[in-house]
Amino acid sequence: MDKLKARDWIATVLVAAVAAAYIAYLVNGDIPFIKDPRGMSATGLILGAAAFFVVRRGDELDRVGKSESALAVASLALGFVALIFAETAAAEWLLAVFMISIAVVWAVELIDHAGLLPGHHPAGAR
Repeated sequence: MDKLKARDWIATVLVAAVAAAYIAYLVNGDIPFIKDPRGMSATGLILGAAAFFVVRRGDELDRVGKSESALAVASLALGFVALIFAETAAAEWLLAVFMISIAVVWAVELIDHAGLLPGHHPAGAR
């Protein structure tokens, strides 16, 4: 297993910030700057996108990279759906699915960078 790089740890901190904000939101109902599902969706979109761009920087756009990018686009779409439908009865469920999708994108990227995906060479390990 290869060592994870600084970008992986930075992305981990960003995803942890999303997770901490979401847990605080679930426990308290609102926290500073995040008062409702719309605010939590926006926070997830901003920090999740930042984490993705940090962790993908310098990666090849091979078959695995394209799959990871497609997964990230799906997560982004879920984020916008959660943001758009934040005032509906489904808001909390959409937000939960979006939060899970952020964690999945992050986990797949780290598994890739650790060299655990079959048939793929991690960035710089050729």
